[in-house]
Amino acid sequence: MNGVPTSAYGEPVRLTTCAGEKFCGRLFENRRPSEGPAVLIAGAVAVPQNYYRHFAAALIAAGARAVLTFDYRGVGASRPARLRGYNVRMKDWALEDFPAAAEALQSRFPGTGMVGVGHSFGGQALGLSGIADRFLRYAAVATLSGYWRGTDEPLKVYATMNLLGVPLTWLLGYLPAAAGLGEDIPAQVFRDWARWCRSPDYFFSDPGLPETVRFSDVRSPLLIAGMRDDKWATERATRALTERYANAPKTYRWFTQQEAGRAIGHFGFFKPNMAESLWPEVIAWLVRGETR
Repeated sequence: MNGVPTSAYGEPVRLTTCAGEKFCGRLFENRRPSEGPAVLIAGAVAVPQNYYRHFAAALIAAGARAVLTFDYRGVGASRPARLRGYNVRMKDWALEDFPAAAEALQSRFPGTGMVGVGHSFGGQALGLSGIADRFLRYAAVATLSGYWRGTDEPLKVYATMNLLGVPLTWLLGYLPAAAGLGEDIPAQVFRDWARWCRSPDYFFSDPGLPETVRFSDVRSPLLIAGMRDDKWATERATRALTERYANAPKTYRWFTQQEAGRAIGHFGFFKPNMAESLWPEVIAWLVRGETR
């Protein structure tokens, strides 16, 4: 990782997959002596890494040695100038980008234990990546099987993805942010995602993704953090995914609006207004392995 001067958003770094593809990350390093772990934050689909900067700073303040965020190829700072014709698949994010980011973090801080946080897709990426044994523990936040019937707004999810989103990718060559699903998304990434979400088994029945067998290899402790008012990562959708981590010790924690003092939803956990209500418990588990 070759960096430039540190800013409030972390130090920009360039990351490289095993195939030589470049993508962008940001490193937050603790300037005080710390024996805490290095933390990898793997974000949700179409959510830029800057969204997690406040949580990264809170991890540093709690004693983490360092935190690395990153944008999957095709999204955010890793977006090419032209998305039409950009050749990346959604599985590549888990099989190539995620391991490359973890390798870069461990190389920068050899001998320091590594923990992880995965938001939505970031909690799925761990199981596909084949590197789960590198993590001391991993928190999966608002992680789910994306099957549309598992959500609390199935018709809206199905229509947005298949009647609006997929046609737009064929028309424009990518899914624009105006579709309402976050940042611009590469066309094939979105079509993969939509296809998986049409299947009751999500990506577990995709013959082109044999790496799903790796879920049973995960043995690192998992903290599954769900939000009771999340219309996408409902309890049934969350368990449909996380129960695939059959051999991992799992702790489920369901946060409520009453605890947060406001609505949380699928994206709210990482907002800075949750710093005093929801973050301390998850951060204590990540940094120090503490449980309630």
